[in-house]
Amino acid sequence: MGGLSSWAALHYGVGASGLAALVLVGGLLTLSLIDLDHQLLPDVLVLPLLWLGLIVNSFELFTTLSHALWGAVGGYLVLWAIRFLSRLITGDYGIGQGDLKLLAMLGAWGGWQILPVTLVLSSLVFAVVGSTLLALGKIERTAHVPFGPYLAAAGWLALLYTPAWSVV
Repeated sequence: MGGLSSWAALHYGVGASGLAALVLVGGLLTLSLIDLDHQLLPDVLVLPLLWLGLIVNSFELFTTLSHALWGAVGGYLVLWAIRFLSRLITGDYGIGQGDLKLLAMLGAWGGWQILPVTLVLSSLVFAVVGSTLLALGKIERTAHVPFGPYLAAAGWLALLYTPAWSVV
């Protein structure tokens, strides 16, 4: 966590944004490790971080409150739609409910603007890693692989590097 904390401190500096970013990076790392070990993103961690994202953005630390609200709603709904369609087409949900809440939480922190890059980046890396593991025989085609760590990493990068003009 030291490297990620340093990265947050260098990017946001000392102050409210830097402190909030440290809390977020600690939460994302914790959630990623839990998801990797247990294929679970606990509500007891995700939901307070979602609310905290809305609270910090009521002071416009990372985005406006309206963008944060739309980010939370949009993040949840886009993955809900993907989950719904996956169930209709394949008979399997394909994505856990925790992932929906995690993307909603990321949207609450970074606004709706980070959602496209978060989804594209996390999906691409997930596909490459999953395909590689499948090709190497490390997982079966029907294996359930945690998506949360990919969302968390992509969301963190999107929050750090989404251009400031997209927040206006």
